[in-house]
Amino acid sequence: MATAIKQTPLYDIHCSLGAKMTDFAGYMMPISYAGIKAEHQCVREQVGIFDVSHMGEFIIRGKKAFDLIQSLTCNDLNRIKSGKAQYTCLMNEQGGIVDDLIVYRIGEEVFMLVVNAANIQKDWDWIAQHCPKEEVEMINISDRTALLAVQGPKALEVLQDLTPMNLSWMKPFEFHKGVFAGLENVLVSATGYTGAGGFEIYFDNDHAKMIWNAIMEAGAAHGIQAIGLGARDTLRLEKGYCLYGNDISDTTTPLEAGLSWVVRLKTDFVGKKALQAQKIIGIQRKLVGFVIEGKGIARHGYAVVDEEGNAIGEVTSGTQSP
Repeated sequence: MATAIKQTPLYDIHCSLGAKMTDFAGYMMPISYAGIKAEHQCVREQVGIFDVSHMGEFIIRGKKAFDLIQSLTCNDLNRIKSGKAQYTCLMNEQGGIVDDLIVYRIGEEVFMLVVNAANIQKDWDWIAQHCPKEEVEMINISDRTALLAVQGPKALEVLQDLTPMNLSWMKPFEFHKGVFAGLENVLVSATGYTGAGGFEIYFDNDHAKMIWNAIMEAGAAHGIQAIGLGARDTLRLEKGYCLYGNDISDTTTPLEAGLSWVVRLKTDFVGKKALQAQKIIGIQRKLVGFVIEGKGIARHGYAVVDEEGNAIGEVTSGTQSP
């Protein structure tokens, strides 16, 4: 039986804006509104708003919550206090990446994991498999959590008028919970996936349209535009950010993907021995960036060959940069 395609709580708004919609990770998502190039430039030069409510969110809490997450991810949770977030990788025994994710430390024993939409069930099952259920509670809040990303150099100006929280004091990967657009208990995080700076905002699905409209109204004077997944992809690729399923996977290690900066071998985690061995032997393949001179776009899956035409790799992500 085919699985029904889900909709985010902002589906009707996307349709009313004339967005080109498509199935992405089991959700009907906007690819573009005004066009990818215009949306890309808007985020780089002004400010854009993205509906990324398809992302997954897990609450992990309890006496052993820290130990559970530390044992499954390659970064060091000791590096973040309450109110801080951390980019890391969920690991398998072979040193491969189950998923890349952001861990939010809500409290000493309470964490929120934000995972890729296509991996929600896989990640949940993998964590649950290792979870000491008598000491850790896992709650999947993905279906009731909306997430908006407001990105670009004018993001702070747009959002500050909507909250008493001092957003200008927030450093990258810091977050606060407070009142936003009149709604209490909203999590605002200085994170994003564009390289343009900005914030991500988490709240209950029921308030999605109200929050969206408040941000659009506040951003009107700053040229805010709705941005689809097409420009999200060109923005992240221009910055060199990895996309799970393209650039990284269960068979890619963080060392091969250029993510050694999130690997802390002083901690103990699943897959550590495999990474230690790979570090000693040396990696046999590596994710690198390259530029096409002249016309043509290197698309995902294209072979990369040497001067004699021998295949030496393949393209994981490619586009024409605006």
